Amino acid sequence: MPAQDDPLPALRRIALIGYGEVGRILAEDLRARDAAVVACDIKLRAEAGEPLREHALRFGVALVASHAEAAAGADLVVSAVTASQAVPAAEACAPGLAPGSFFLDLNSASPGAKQRAAEFVVGVGGRYVEGAVMTSVPPYRIAVPLRIGGPDAAALAPALAALGFEPSVASERLGVASATKMCRSVMIKGLEAMVVESFTAARRYGVEDEVVASLAETFPGIDWERQAAYFFQRVIEHGRRRAEEMREVAQTVREAGLDPWSAAGSAERQAWVADLADAGVFGARGKPGFARSADWRVEADRILARIAGPQDTPPPEDRE
Repeated sequence: MPAQDDPLPALRRIALIGYGEVGRILAEDLRARDAAVVACDIKLRAEAGEPLREHALRFGVALVASHAEAAAGADLVVSAVTASQAVPAAEACAPGLAPGSFFLDLNSASPGAKQRAAEFVVGVGGRYVEGAVMTSVPPYRIAVPLRIGGPDAAALAPALAALGFEPSVASERLGVASATKMCRSVMIKGLEAMVVESFTAARRYGVEDEVVASLAETFPGIDWERQAAYFFQRVIEHGRRRAEEMREVAQTVREAGLDPWSAAGSAERQAWVADLADAGVFGARGKPGFARSADWRVEADRILARIAGPQDTPPPEDRE
């Protein structure tokens, strides 16, 4: 669908699909700019949705029961759900989309998934724009670096900037922005998984100080103690979401014709840590101390205590 001639479309009503961490941050910043915001999240149907309802009431966000209802009458729909739901969310929003309205897909999905999502939006006359969030949202909030793409990306960019976003147009071709993010994630979220695996194993063998010192010598620009603490925290808190993203990363690698050995393994490690977090290994979610230690060793020890069994034996002695 060719870009329409609309140099600065007015985005008066904004629908947020997904009211998780990212959705709530966007809601707060958009409401601070007096935008009318409506939101929908599947968690609202369960008891887990109570904190979301409280947040929406506090910030003046209208909550609705369905994706199509949220999209109805919206000038801009922002989809920020889990990676596996990117295409279903677009499909569910399509019946409510008005012709000419924008659909900004911020989900961490493969180029192929973004192209499939676009078909549902364009099929009802909507204007689909893919978005690739290039770093963690919380420090930047709505001004997080955002690569956007698709035939209508250039038309949407100035309106997003007026709302406080920091968009840059990657390409008129769908999939370019997403490919950039996905290929980056092979490294970034793969490194998170590798640090958790490497440092926990090193802690088990009692060689963590030597490993950290060796890494510092090889990569002197990185504070490995601080970086490891941050990686452990992020994986423990957001491992489930990261695992889903890494499965999309693996699909991106497959779409390029490669076997995604690294990405697939990273997804499994992220999911494994998420399982431990759900089991309470790191404390209760939402409580002080959960994934907040400044020393990664605290969390590694919790992991080791959980996986240790009666058959566990001390690490092997050094041998000449």
